[in-house]
Amino acid sequence: MFIQDDHTYNDICKRSLEQWLQDMELHEDVVVRGGVKLCRDYMIQLENKIQRLEDENELKNSYLRKMTGK
Repeated sequence: MFIQDDHTYNDICKRSLEQWLQDMELHEDVVVRGGVKLCRDYMIQLENKIQRLEDENELKNSYLRKMTGK
């Protein structure tokens, strides 16, 4: 019996951020428009780091399961 993780809150936050960034792309200030690209790049970097950490965690968990014999 596996329970799926509920990512509803994170999905709502991500969509909200994307909507806000789209609105900021139309801003008349060049600095604000430039910050949108920087923010998107940073979000991609964070998502990649989260994925890497989750993979490491799964690897450690599988190793510990082998060591305990389960």
